[in-house]
Amino acid sequence: MDPHLLATFVAVARHGSFSAAAAELGYTQSAVSQQVAALESDLGLALLTRRPVAPTPAGRRLLEHADPLLLRLRAARADVLRAAAPPGHLLRLAATPLALNPVLAGRLATACARRPRLDVDVHTCGRDDVAVTVARGEADLGLADGIVAPSDPLRLPETGPMTATGVAEEDLHVMLPHGHPLSGRTALRLGDLADARWLRTPLCPLPRLRELAGDGFPTAVGYDGEDVHTVLNLVAAGHGLTLLPASAGPGPCAGVRLAEPRLVHRVELLHATLPDGPGSDVAAILTGG
Repeated sequence: MDPHLLATFVAVARHGSFSAAAAELGYTQSAVSQQVAALESDLGLALLTRRPVAPTPAGRRLLEHADPLLLRLRAARADVLRAAAPPGHLLRLAATPLALNPVLAGRLATACARRPRLDVDVHTCGRDDVAVTVARGEADLGLADGIVAPSDPLRLPETGPMTATGVAEEDLHVMLPHGHPLSGRTALRLGDLADARWLRTPLCPLPRLRELAGDGFPTAVGYDGEDVHTVLNLVAAGHGLTLLPASAGPGPCAGVRLAEPRLVHRVELLHATLPDGPGSDVAAILTGG
């Protein structure tokens, strides 16, 4: 299949509109229609209904393959260009909100001190987006975090050849308001907190907690942002509990170490093949080298 035709089909399916896809891609609506028709002719199947514009069963199956295929193509292009590019003085780092902890921020400062001309741009995004951004060549390095058993790798999307190295692990703390009946404990069990009210936030995905400790964990307030201070302020005001790495708190809250199940907050450094230059030097320092 022609990847250009596939990309056009994905855009039309995402927008549910030929005209909106044309505006995004910079084509005429007629050209978009012709490209989708050419892809359908190649496969011998209708991929979209026209009124309304929506994927057919065959189109839905193709969409399951399309994003990974297009990502691998972009990753291959980025990898080739990266290998041929001369060393520069800009390092683009994609990081999840909790990944750049004090230890790694210190290592990044060491890297900058060793290369005084190096400029670093840090872009914050979600875990899956970190991996995709690095694969596409839109970032040189990525730092992704998550909750795992000690030494277990993070669950990352398939993006093609990618090196993922653990660079930090630390204890998790249950964040509670000061004065909470459990705030004076030295450690807590996750199962004992299944009936407590929890914040619904991307920083502490409740489906992951339910997977680890069973059903429960009712939500009180939802916050779809990723600002740690906002989350801690919500906890301190009694809107619900959350689970964060020890270095993220306690701030205005009380933090109690999670003892069972044995889980850690893990950070991994992600990168594709790195030519000699700032990227490889910073990667070595971030891994503790």
